[in-house]
Amino acid sequence: MRNEFLVFGQPLIEEEEKEEVLDSMAKAWLGTGPKVARFERDFAAYKGATYAAALNSCTAALHLSLLVLELKPGDEVITSPMTFCATVNTIIHAGGTPVLADVEPGTMNIDPAEILKKITRRTRAILPVHFAGRACAMDAVMAIAREHNLAVIEDCAHAIETEYKGQKAGTMGDFGCFSFYSTKNVVTGEGGLVITRRAEHADRIKVLGLHGMSKDAWKRFSDAGFKHYDVVEAGFKYNMMDLQAAIGIHQLARVEKYWKKREAVWGKYQEAFARLPVGTPAPVEAGTRHAYHLYTLLVDGARTGIRRDEFLDAMTREKIGVGVHYRSIPEHPFYRKTFGWKCEEYPQAYRIGQQTVSLPISPKLTETDVQDVITAVQKLVGT
Repeated sequence: MRNEFLVFGQPLIEEEEKEEVLDSMAKAWLGTGPKVARFERDFAAYKGATYAAALNSCTAALHLSLLVLELKPGDEVITSPMTFCATVNTIIHAGGTPVLADVEPGTMNIDPAEILKKITRRTRAILPVHFAGRACAMDAVMAIAREHNLAVIEDCAHAIETEYKGQKAGTMGDFGCFSFYSTKNVVTGEGGLVITRRAEHADRIKVLGLHGMSKDAWKRFSDAGFKHYDVVEAGFKYNMMDLQAAIGIHQLARVEKYWKKREAVWGKYQEAFARLPVGTPAPVEAGTRHAYHLYTLLVDGARTGIRRDEFLDAMTREKIGVGVHYRSIPEHPFYRKTFGWKCEEYPQAYRIGQQTVSLPISPKLTETDVQDVITAVQKLVGT
């Protein structure tokens, strides 16, 4: 057993980030400023995107993207039941009605055939989630969107490095929404960003993200002189700070280096667990690039002799931090009460939600850490 607890999803913070944060503090420019603008430019360049708007979370990114669509009461947005609650909540907050389409059993991504079943005359958009860093079947998703004149908002919280047939995640739909939360592949502590092809969409997201003011706050106090602003909408306090961007600038510069580290960990897990009575992630599809954000096992008590929640507790006793991504959306009481959703109506997502466990896959992991994870899993479910 380990001497110290292995924290799940712990980020790797290096000296450049620390120095950049100290530089912001020394200059006393802590809020939205030039480093946020630099991070936006750098991220847009990495994704090959035309416009980027940095915000304080992926939740904010999803919310504002949906608001740009100007949903009306009764308008429906189809999304996955295998996602974090923010995906569904933002549809509600934007005035829409969330509609769930079950996932594919292997990829755990939204099933295009199920999307088709859920389209009605009220459907306005599709919100696919690139789960764990694996690209959704975007050819099929985009074909459905074109046929039915629907907007597409890509939830890329897990998918910074993800690619699908030569296209980068977030660039195929109308909006791509990203997370830089502390466990993500690029970290700012808290943070998010939207990329889009249309200038008017990016402009409105930036206005909505800063109280509805017509000018960015940092521009009002720059050396160009004070600028008056107009409040043109009832906006939100969703802006990213320079303190956050200071971390993200250097995290993004190492995104490929960190991706290779997680790929190596993923490969070691796949090899070590191949003969165990657990479900392992499906192979990466040809023509795609997996972000390796999550490594998930499916623990079926009938096969392993240990139920998923017992496995979680046992891993904790082994001093290995683990996660659950996710219990399916209909398993939560609010959604059952509000929308009448039943778990059995989404059998694939429900099965996954009852069995899934996420193992550590941070670039901070040492070889000893990885071996400790493997040893613990083999001890608990090995035959």
